[in-house]
Amino acid sequence: MNDEKTVVFEKAAALFAVLSTPIRLRIISELCQGERNVGQLLGSIDVAQPNMSQHLNMMYRAGILGKRRQGAQMFYRIAEETAAMACRAVCTQVAIDLDVN
Repeated sequence: MNDEKTVVFEKAAALFAVLSTPIRLRIISELCQGERNVGQLLGSIDVAQPNMSQHLNMMYRAGILGKRRQGAQMFYRIAEETAAMACRAVCTQVAIDLDVN
């Protein structure tokens, strides 16, 4: 039983490690509204394109995001709903605590 709990905590810790930067949380928040291409994400999140690509690729490799190519554009979507749920729950509670509208 302890081995099963260990796996759960290790998986949760790995998820929190991926979600540990504000930019990644903002990316997930944007993608919760639906699939976006890199240009659309850059329009919503003030970060340099190479930095955005690095964060997207890291989350893709972690299995949190899915992607598809359409012509020259790459579109990203949420692939792991647990990550979106964790992001939404924590960010909503923080906003409530800070009384942010």
